[in-house]
Amino acid sequence: MRIGELAERAGTSTRTLRYYESRGLLSARRAVNGYREYDEDDLRLVREIRGLLDFGFGLEETRPFVECLRAGHDAGDACPASLEVYRRKLVELDACIARLQDVRDRLRHQLAVADSAHAAPEPRCELASHPGD
Repeated sequence: MRIGELAERAGTSTRTLRYYESRGLLSARRAVNGYREYDEDDLRLVREIRGLLDFGFGLEETRPFVECLRAGHDAGDACPASLEVYRRKLVELDACIARLQDVRDRLRHQLAVADSAHAAPEPRCELASHPGD
């Protein structure tokens, strides 16, 4: 298949596919007329990359999964290097979640302080309460 068809079937753009190729994640074969040619394995690689990017992985983090598929494995996460990327990503996410929980707790506390400060009655001005004096 040509690059336009691969892009359409993978749900991406030809520009993105060229970028993956420039990064060494996708390899195009060239027809005698110079057009890039791809096959179903390439579609599988692009879908793997796109799925990992949707999870929040960086493009370089997809490389072990792509290499695992290229090595003939049924799944991109069948190789030790891919599993290590999963482990690193989980540690990263756990740290991010902990930071967000801390921010949430501080915000909750600040809101409680602000609510209690604004819930106190306004002080009365004694001069204004005795207009006839």
